[in-house]
Amino acid sequence: MTHARMTDDGIAMLRELEGAEREPYRDVAGLLTIGVGHLLTRDEISSGKLRIGGEWVKWRDGLTDEQIDQLLRDDLDDIERHVARVTYAPVCPHQFDALVSFAFNVGPGAYQRSTLLKRVNSRDYEDVPTQFRRWVYAGGRKVRGLAIRRETEVRKWMG
Repeated sequence: MTHARMTDDGIAMLRELEGAEREPYRDVAGLLTIGVGHLLTRDEISSGKLRIGGEWVKWRDGLTDEQIDQLLRDDLDDIERHVARVTYAPVCPHQFDALVSFAFNVGPGAYQRSTLLKRVNSRDYEDVPTQFRRWVYAGGRKVRGLAIRRETEVRKWMG
């Protein structure tokens, strides 16, 4: 794995895809979320606090722009490390951005088990866009927003 950090363009793409919400909301799967796609854990929900940049913050009061940015950076650190660890084939920075965006959305476990990753690691780069496009369902139904997201990720992958 050559690149272990998203580019600034990749982070901007992710922010646009996810949106940035100061107040908690339910995502397309009905999960409680805040900031840039941060799924609140059971502990965060029950305590009313989450850790941002090493400090505990009451999320029920809403987040500042600075807190949203730091929470995204914190969340991305874990995803970037995971993607870098399980992606063996060389990828360009824009391809890494697409893979991190995908893993951020579907979760690191789903990314690690995906045929998409298998295609990347076998260097079957031509089939990767097809694999992105398979991930457009939530709750057994096709979701327009996911289809749009995958096309954005495909464009990023293609450079």
